Amino acid sequence: MEDGGIGDILRLPEECLARAIALTSPRDACRSELVSAAFLAAAASDAVWERFLPKDYLEILSRAVKPINFAGKKHLYFRLCDYILIDNGKMSFVLDKETGAKCFMLAARELTIVWGENLDYWQWRHLPESRFCEVAELVNVCWLEIYGKIDSRILTKKANYAAYLVFKVAYFGSIGLSYPSQVLLKIGSYISSLSVSLSKMRQDGWKEVMIGEFYSGDGDDGEVELSLMETNGGHWKSGLIVQGIEIRVKNTF
Repeated sequence: MEDGGIGDILRLPEECLARAIALTSPRDACRSELVSAAFLAAAASDAVWERFLPKDYLEILSRAVKPINFAGKKHLYFRLCDYILIDNGKMSFVLDKETGAKCFMLAARELTIVWGENLDYWQWRHLPESRFCEVAELVNVCWLEIYGKIDSRILTKKANYAAYLVFKVAYFGSIGLSYPSQVLLKIGSYISSLSVSLSKMRQDGWKEVMIGEFYSGDGDDGEVELSLMETNGGHWKSGLIVQGIEIRVKNTF
């Protein structure tokens, strides 16, 4: 008996095609739309894109600052590939476009910043280029400590993540930020500690420094604890503008 090849596949019911495509990835689903009209209909179906959305997407949508309108599950998926603000604007949520993994950014107001409420040392102000209402601007300190945490249960399971401090330097410049800072990441029994410099540019015009990498596992390791500090030598520092800490998936594409 000869193999009918692609012809036999194209004769499969749309439901069967959709089930098969849903076992791939968002990238592969988009590519499969180019095969034929049958694949296009199946690959764009809600059955496929429901599979790529997080299981708790309805709960996430309920936390959105503004209502999220969408025409279908594929439309919703790609809408969530652009960040939305949740939890009264103190956190942002976005899907990694390639994998569908959940990524978050904690606003500066969700972080613990030593001396952060003392206006002699830090000021809180609005920047149009920030996704959040407020950023924290360092006025003058010799003891820099910033802490954040996120529950590992809300992350995508069995994924490799990295955490970054997202910041800018004030337009008038900075003082003392060239000294290496210590970053620490802790989840469960895993601890990562490094000495880093504030340097890397992002595509959105901000800068970032990696705090650490971790594996989310089954989400049963409790909170991911994150920190950055520069407290040695008594060097005075100013001009650092903190937007938040981003926790995003690391993919291999």
